[in-house]
Amino acid sequence: MATKTKIVLDADVIIHFVKAGVFSLLLDIFPEYEYLILDVVYAEVTKHHSTKVQIDNTLKFFGSVKFVPKGASIIEYARLLRTFGKGESACMVYCRDNHNVLGSSNLRDIKDYCTANGITLLTTLDFLYYAYIRKKMTKVECDAFIEEVISKDSKLPRIDISQYHCEVIV
Repeated sequence: MATKTKIVLDADVIIHFVKAGVFSLLLDIFPEYEYLILDVVYAEVTKHHSTKVQIDNTLKFFGSVKFVPKGASIIEYARLLRTFGKGESACMVYCRDNHNVLGSSNLRDIKDYCTANGITLLTTLDFLYYAYIRKKMTKVECDAFIEEVISKDSKLPRIDISQYHCEVIV
């Protein structure tokens, strides 16, 4: 039996979907993939009790992995930590080593690394785009998602999802 490709979620995508109140929807957008949350990302996103409860209630449907780099990956992780946070660094090394997809919206921080290392990157807007074209969310629901996330002090561009150009073909 072939294993499913995994989507490794970074904190910002998780936080966006939690703030919009549709965290469990992530599983429906790409059911052909397995979702993973690394332990360092879990620790980052569950600092607040309300977030922890919501994530824990849905986590049973996600995979959870303890991030333990080995060999050259230890050195790469340490190098990345000089520039990036623990979660981003762990996700990038894990995805590079395991040929997985990275779910993160920290484009300014990680896009070049992902491109250089052949890591497929999905942003929050990419998830929304696929939710829209796969009829998991309407345009009105996507607009409401974006406004809700922005109103809760997260950065997300105000876009018309029906006009969005997603560069990632999944």
